[in-house]
Amino acid sequence: MNILGRITELPELPEPLAPLKEMAYNVWLWWSWTPAAQELYRKINPSLWEACRHNPVKLLLEADPERLADLAEDPEYVATVEAVHQSFRAHLKSRPRLDTGTIAYFSAEYGFHESLPIYAGGLGVLAGDHVKAASNLGVDLVGVGIFYHRGYFHQHLSPDGVQTEYHQVLRPEELPLVVVRAKDGKPVKVVMEIEGRKVAVTAYQVQVGTVPVYLMSTDLPENDPADREITAELYNAEPGMRIRQEIVLGIGGVRLLRALGVEPKVWHMNEGHSAFIALERIREYVARGLAFETALEAVAADTIFTTHTPVPAGHDVFSFDQVAHHLQGWWDRLGISRERFLTLAREDRDGHAVFSMSVLALKTSRFAGGVSRLHGEVSRKMFQHLWSGLESEEVPIGHVTNGVHTWTWLAPSLRDLYERYFPEGWMGELRRPEHWDVDALPAGELWAARRALREALIRDVRARLREQRLRAGEPPARLRAAERALDPGTLTVVFARRFATYKRADLLFHDPERLKSIVNGPYPIQIVFAGKAHPKDEPGKAMIQKIVRLVRELELEDRILVLEDYDIALARTLVFGADLWLNTPRRPMEASGTSGMKSALNGGVNFSVLDGWWAEAYDGQNGWAIGTEREYDSLAAQDAADAASLYDTLEHEILPLFYARDAAGIPTGWLARVRHSIRTAGARFSAERMVREYLDRYYLPAERHGEKLRAEEFAAARKLARWKAAVAERWPQVRLKVEAPGDLRLNGKALEIEAWVDPAGLAPEHLRLELVLRRSRRGPLFQVPFEPAEGANGRLHYRLTYRPERPGSYAYGVRLSAQHPDFAHPYEVAFVRWA
Repeated sequence: MNILGRITELPELPEPLAPLKEMAYNVWLWWSWTPAAQELYRKINPSLWEACRHNPVKLLLEADPERLADLAEDPEYVATVEAVHQSFRAHLKSRPRLDTGTIAYFSAEYGFHESLPIYAGGLGVLAGDHVKAASNLGVDLVGVGIFYHRGYFHQHLSPDGVQTEYHQVLRPEELPLVVVRAKDGKPVKVVMEIEGRKVAVTAYQVQVGTVPVYLMSTDLPENDPADREITAELYNAEPGMRIRQEIVLGIGGVRLLRALGVEPKVWHMNEGHSAFIALERIREYVARGLAFETALEAVAADTIFTTHTPVPAGHDVFSFDQVAHHLQGWWDRLGISRERFLTLAREDRDGHAVFSMSVLALKTSRFAGGVSRLHGEVSRKMFQHLWSGLESEEVPIGHVTNGVHTWTWLAPSLRDLYERYFPEGWMGELRRPEHWDVDALPAGELWAARRALREALIRDVRARLREQRLRAGEPPARLRAAERALDPGTLTVVFARRFATYKRADLLFHDPERLKSIVNGPYPIQIVFAGKAHPKDEPGKAMIQKIVRLVRELELEDRILVLEDYDIALARTLVFGADLWLNTPRRPMEASGTSGMKSALNGGVNFSVLDGWWAEAYDGQNGWAIGTEREYDSLAAQDAADAASLYDTLEHEILPLFYARDAAGIPTGWLARVRHSIRTAGARFSAERMVREYLDRYYLPAERHGEKLRAEEFAAARKLARWKAAVAERWPQVRLKVEAPGDLRLNGKALEIEAWVDPAGLAPEHLRLELVLRRSRRGPLFQVPFEPAEGANGRLHYRLTYRPERPGSYAYGVRLSAQHPDFAHPYEVAFVRWA
């Protein structure tokens, strides 16, 4: 067929069923965690519901009109539609409105639901949960991203574990998306230049509760065919395509918001992919007459950067030539030289300079953070070179530990159970620990619920495994075996995440014979693996094949399974039903690990390396730790130690506890861990807690700081830019001389230090001289300011008398730094000199 075009028409629903359309287009926040709404759509056609990947818009497009007419005559169904619709409207009206300016949240991917596969993994799912929680809390947030019309790849696995990838075309008219229109009613379009060509961008809106999310697309007939492909696939591995996508996300995203009349007070870059928003905002200010350095201060003041990876390969870098080619003339638009433009993002890697999107994000934002406490520490060390002279603890990168959207990731059966026994109103105040009254849950009901979720996991896994083997052309015996896979009464372990080598999916196979003896031992155990390797990650793909091969060689194919095409739908099944959630990253390379939070929320127990969120969540009673927090001299030693810990804990602690039952057949010891796991995840690791922390630590301070620097025609921004330029010019001439006793046993006396500073014309109030001490090699850092300076002959004289608050051995030094009252952080710029 020579296709000339496509037409799509959503059926006119019978009047009693009209609310189904309204709710379908607000699917992501409300419907996806409201079982009653899901049941309305499923009841129209259960098999079609599954075939449509739980997409209500697609379902309504494909539904039999006669079936809809029959349901419109069914009093019980119509009454349910009305009740659910009233609940939906009440939910939207009940959302509070916090007193904040608009926050623009930019992310390269969003994981709202499996039927919109524009996400690759944890980053996108986290972004989706962030948006949902912002809606729940009434935060004035608007999302910006990209509509990838071929989405992220789907994965097939051969019987030998060989991964192949394929894409499916996503049609916006078949999704809960609406075309974003300008005031004249026409589809909104903005234009930018890429490689000297004009590229047009349009957008679709997905409404996430009260939060609009705009997804941009270059798939327009007026664009060159190559440019139409810019937004085709998420994380296209070709470097030129990646930078073009990030130009669209950053520069195009700012222009889209301007075209829609949205004026954000705060700009949040979720990973470095969107760092080009700073360039576009600086260009706007320069076009209004501001000098570049003033514009930079004004933009950075209200910009936030969240980094999500401690792995250098996870931070996008481009060659200077690539950037100059794709952003031709941008340094002229900013009023600076090409060299100054490139140094905004300069990072040295393997002996040569590259343009780092994360460095650009850090240099154009005044608020930055990681996604767990440990990840914050790792990030400060990773980027310490940008703040020369600071100790890693002082680098201005904080953290907000990730959380998960409770209603998306809590199994409906457990939600009903919690609702019966938790305090009234618990759903509205998830952060309050006392609302998670897990001791009130009857042991029999809790254990029955956990068993039912495991059984549901097994049913889904069997169906998926059979389909996987059928598609791969495996023989009938293997298809029959799939229908009997796993046992409903057996401890079920799940390892589900991206197959990257640092995540060590193969750690369980470090000693194959030891693993086989445990699996064939007195306590039954079964293990499910799921995950994708990036199409260009050959070591990750090889790891999948290695696991499949070892399972076959060990003759454990009935006890250890590897599932293909891990997505949100499969993730729900696994986090709902897993007894034990296994996570084996090489510490400290896991940023957060939200899947473990989801499992814990549902009563799964975590068995994880002390990395990411688990490093701050583990308390000895809510799960088990693999290994310790110690550092190792080699990767092999770390792997061996962690594998030994894994085997010993699994064999001697976890399995015996799971199968120890009381007279009623209930594993009371295991349920104690389950209760504590639920309590831990419920309050501390919810997305609502996460977004509130962003409000307190980042959004509100950034809004205030931005307003301060923009006030009175950018007076503070101009002053601060001039001051930084003057300090940068004079700092090489600043001199520091210190008289200190060197090594000294105090024995009750005080440490006395004198110092003299030649400030090179800098005002004394802009200088900070301090004694810096560290107790032991890895102990905490202390800063003690010197007494105010005395001036004579252009020099400043300082004195300090100090006695430690507690005995011990301390290393000390003396440091001079430049300070300014309009800094967002005491060490916003590292003008530092050590004696």
